Amino acid sequence: MATGGYLSRIFSRSPVKPMQHHMDKVVDCVSELQSFFKAVVDGDWERALEIQRIIGILENEADQIKRDIRLHLPKGIFMPVSRIDLLEMLRIQDKVANKAKDIAGLMLGRKMEIPPEISDQMVEFINRSVEATRQARTAINELDELFETGFRGAEVDLVESMIKRLDAIEKQNDEQQVKLRASLYPLEEKLNPIQTMFLYKIIDWIGEIADLAQRVGSRLEYLLAR
Repeated sequence: MATGGYLSRIFSRSPVKPMQHHMDKVVDCVSELQSFFKAVVDGDWERALEIQRIIGILENEADQIKRDIRLHLPKGIFMPVSRIDLLEMLRIQDKVANKAKDIAGLMLGRKMEIPPEISDQMVEFINRSVEATRQARTAINELDELFETGFRGAEVDLVESMIKRLDAIEKQNDEQQVKLRASLYPLEEKLNPIQTMFLYKIIDWIGEIADLAQRVGSRLEYLLAR
């Protein structure tokens, strides 16, 4: 858990370390969805509840780090990027963790069953969203080097290649989403209409995780352009 004193010490060395710490927590939170979905597919609701609680704890920890960053991010420190730009990136990162918490909460609260016909697709879909989040973290982890080089040189090329990889993952996630919705459509007649409606919502939310991860990359790309 980040504290004010911890962040003050970290900021004295690097203003981006807390941002990376927050992204680490976001990835931990989203990654738990893989185990959560396995428990749901297996119908193990006790295990699903346990993982949902872990996700909630991780999301709360990410929120605390976010609040601490907002309080302690220096206003007068010289940086190659603006404080506002870093806070906007932080806001998007935080949305990723929030969405993971929303997904687990809704599925557990309604004890949503995933039709066996689409369970493998659903697992692959969430795995790709997790991959997008991890790729966003990989790019964010280069912020220190970017600061040291003044956003110039070979480091910029490296980060741009990471962002391109993130874009490709998100595109694949979009394609999976289209196929998953198409696979769910013929099952609608035998499913409870309300269950079907919430399944589509969950599919949308999982897709949003990858979308938000890409937006983190886009914000970093914006910093490179500036």
